Amino acid sequence: MEMHALAVHNLENVRRSVTYHPTIWGDKFLSYGPNTHVESSSGNEEEELQKLKEEVKKLLAATPNDTLQKLELIDALQRLGVAYHFEKDIDESLKIVYESYIQGYNNDVYAISLCFRLLRQQGHKISSDVLEVFMNEEGKFNDSLADNVQGILSLYEAAQYGIHGEEILDLAQDFASSHLESIVSKIGNSPLAARVKEAIETPIHKSLNRLHTMKFIRMYQQDECRNELLLAFAKLDFNLLQKMHQKEISDLTRWWKALDFKNKLPFARDRMVECYFWILGLYFEPQFQVGRIILSKVIMLASTIDDIYDVHGTLDELQEFTEAITRWDTTAMEKLPPYMKTCYQALLNVYQEIEELVSVEDSATFTNYAKEEIKKLVQAYFKEAERLFKGVIPTLEEYMKVGVPSAGYMMVAVTSLLGMGGLVSKEDIHWVSSEALIVRATSLIARLMDDMAGYEFETKLSAVECYMNEKGATEEEAFDELKKQVKAAWKDINQECLYPTPTFLPILTPIANSARVIHLIYKDGDGYTNSKIKTKEAIESVLLQPVVT
Repeated sequence: MEMHALAVHNLENVRRSVTYHPTIWGDKFLSYGPNTHVESSSGNEEEELQKLKEEVKKLLAATPNDTLQKLELIDALQRLGVAYHFEKDIDESLKIVYESYIQGYNNDVYAISLCFRLLRQQGHKISSDVLEVFMNEEGKFNDSLADNVQGILSLYEAAQYGIHGEEILDLAQDFASSHLESIVSKIGNSPLAARVKEAIETPIHKSLNRLHTMKFIRMYQQDECRNELLLAFAKLDFNLLQKMHQKEISDLTRWWKALDFKNKLPFARDRMVECYFWILGLYFEPQFQVGRIILSKVIMLASTIDDIYDVHGTLDELQEFTEAITRWDTTAMEKLPPYMKTCYQALLNVYQEIEELVSVEDSATFTNYAKEEIKKLVQAYFKEAERLFKGVIPTLEEYMKVGVPSAGYMMVAVTSLLGMGGLVSKEDIHWVSSEALIVRATSLIARLMDDMAGYEFETKLSAVECYMNEKGATEEEAFDELKKQVKAAWKDINQECLYPTPTFLPILTPIANSARVIHLIYKDGDGYTNSKIKTKEAIESVLLQPVVT
């Protein structure tokens, strides 16, 4: 290890020079509280939604499973954000397709790629060898495919679901992405062009449900082959869900304002709306409302605690704070300064609320798992702070031993289960808390993408700096290496979501979704710390702008 170039006696000035922009939302979401038009206008809409749902269900049942039309119908339901209404129907259909998927598609790259993607999304380990029919004797994809824009796009989306050892999907992704880049400048402003541009920006596999749904509804209504029933159902469903989500963020905003951290801990990032949007990316469905409330509060407090460690606390204060949270009782806060007491009391209160809200038989046991994760998180925060105060640059491996837990996603993964009710068993939460592969993979993606986004802007060490220092590498070489590790972690996630899955697939879904949130927030800079542009636009689209019906 070598000494950090930053002298320790300057560290205090550097830490306290960090300032974050205030919340950009103000009291905007308070208007969606109780007794407003949000709740009073939805009665007739709910009835209409149920009527449309029954019609869609009939359409789904009437469409034969062995047809391309069935695949396109399922794809549309998923991309329009309404597939959660028909999970059992879709699962049964795709199980049948899995057994005879290749018949009838006549070597059509669009159909076979679509089938491959839908089955992989559903957890079926369909062989990537089905794509070999599109390759030449040299082991490369046929250039003649480039004339089929829809087919190339379908192949590109399918290639995102590769696992380790599937070279053909790596080749497919490189082939399709290079052709899409050249195609997009030639096909004007057609609905297909919009789909290509969106896929290049964010493939389906890495997109957030609500954000993708909003964008796809707009693209779908421009499609000449659109189904008006599906479109009407999707629009109404999106708007009703949006009203429910607005009410939730309104309640959370009231809770956050009541804590008055803005005045009591003014150095911390005020990102309540961004935190809720983050958790909405994990699960948006009505049955996970409690989960969203629980996890939004926890992640908001974790963000504040992160700032205590990164930009405000002295090393002695941070040691006391870490020990207090590890002890987890009110007497532990006696030695803490007032700002830490405020945060610590809020933390205790939230976990008490969690135990009361969790709808499982042994809520105390489940909550204890979550408490252990927040303890591990602050211990990782402290190790990072201690390392920085001592002015040490570790190797990348040493850095990641602390950096992966400090990303917070192990804590998020465990805590997300508390809001899923009867879907989750003690065995499930024990498995997730034991740092399962999918949890480590999402945590690694979070750490590395955060570090790359914040490099040269944050005062703390990053994986970029550690790799450069250890290997004598350039910044570009460091980024290339870390991007390779992120890509490999996505393959780990893909593997874990294939049958036989290590646990119940619905439990894996919010964990995998957490990587999708990271992809959005950190792909082009730190969209959490600086949420004024990219994240602001996404939040407005999902939480403020209803779809025009």
